[in-house]
Amino acid sequence: MMNVRPAAVAGMFYPRGSKELAAEVADLLDGVEQPEPRLEFPKALIVPHAGYVYSGPVAAAAYDALAPGRGIIQRVVIMGPVHRVPVRGLALPGSDAFDTPLGRVPVDTAALQLLQGLPQVVTSAAAHAQEHSLEVQLPFLQRVLGSFALVPLAVGDAAPEEVAAVVDRLWGGRETLFVLSTDLSHYHPYDEARRIDGATVARIAQLATDLGHHEACGATPLNGLLYAAKRRALSIRMLAACNSGDTAGGKSRVVGYASFALYEPGAVSLEESGGTLVALARGAIAHGLGFQAEAPVTDAQPWLKQSGAAFVTLMLDAQLRGCIGSLSAVRPLGEDVAENARRAAFHDPRFTALTREEWPRCRVEVSLLSTPKPMRFADEADLLAQIRRGEDGLILECDGRRGTFLPQVWEGLPEPRRFLDALRQKAGLPAETRLARCRIWRYRVHKWKQEALQ
Repeated sequence: MMNVRPAAVAGMFYPRGSKELAAEVADLLDGVEQPEPRLEFPKALIVPHAGYVYSGPVAAAAYDALAPGRGIIQRVVIMGPVHRVPVRGLALPGSDAFDTPLGRVPVDTAALQLLQGLPQVVTSAAAHAQEHSLEVQLPFLQRVLGSFALVPLAVGDAAPEEVAAVVDRLWGGRETLFVLSTDLSHYHPYDEARRIDGATVARIAQLATDLGHHEACGATPLNGLLYAAKRRALSIRMLAACNSGDTAGGKSRVVGYASFALYEPGAVSLEESGGTLVALARGAIAHGLGFQAEAPVTDAQPWLKQSGAAFVTLMLDAQLRGCIGSLSAVRPLGEDVAENARRAAFHDPRFTALTREEWPRCRVEVSLLSTPKPMRFADEADLLAQIRRGEDGLILECDGRRGTFLPQVWEGLPEPRRFLDALRQKAGLPAETRLARCRIWRYRVHKWKQEALQ
């Protein structure tokens, strides 16, 4: 019979009901402002582990960065401090799976074999039974990644080198993610906590490996992860920071939170990827027209296998000739670009299929989208005030109808009111439809184009 570790802090640190939990995690992720589309995803995250009402927004900022890794990340190693049962070393639970209200997460038995022979790795069901530092991370991971296998390590007394040795054994490739669970200072007055945590955040950003437990309750595993990160030349980026006095608590005794993402060297940049994406779109269209010399670009480059959403636009003599795209990342980016290029050229219902004769006069644009985020507004005036002219792509939905404009449309419709009126018309909604009734999301794009395709 399967040995399953049940959810221990559901109803305390996060909602007990599956629907309520799914809604809260979705709301937290939707609240993360994403400034630019992303191609890379982190190798490791540092996240807080308090109740979602306190540290959820800071944790969500880290988990939102994992979106391009969905379908690629298959193993998640979570390390967090023990709060109730002391242990020497890094403790596995001895269970086959972890349950949350969102479902069951299997323990990665193959990964456990990699840890054999390390004396600092022990088994302690008691250390895991009521421990929240690992459990509270699972619903976020379930929402963002879908399916994955887990390596849960409750960390007690251990040296940074001992933790780093475990990290090295499990390092793997792009399929493996590390999650380090820690809060910052505890129970200082608000202003004092901000000073202490500001210094700690700066030390973490420098990959310090001598953090104390007065600075971070998860200092033991954190020092070990940063030790390994420094040796492997990972870069680190702070994503969010606050304390409980900023969220749902009083300001006399607060707990600090921060989240970071760590990246392996050599990640593809947006600038470097543009030529590949345009060539991929161009090759797919040329191949569809029967130009055998321009076969579609393959997706041999790993980053093309990441989940991504893109629009492909065809311009013929400076006039729109087709535009098809995806609003959410549901397939590998390489597949998404190639398929949307074919559809824009041959299946845009507003145009006839592109011909071989037109092709030399066309240019191709590829727009990579960030994750659309819902806009929350009190009324129409509030909505207009929030819109970032020239930057936001918008999705408008009402009464079962939906339309979107890429940020490029601002060039022809520079006023927010006209922009929204035209978008409402594109969605097929009556002109008298009140915007306050509509649901609106915004996103940003990074665009590349190639002028001459001869």
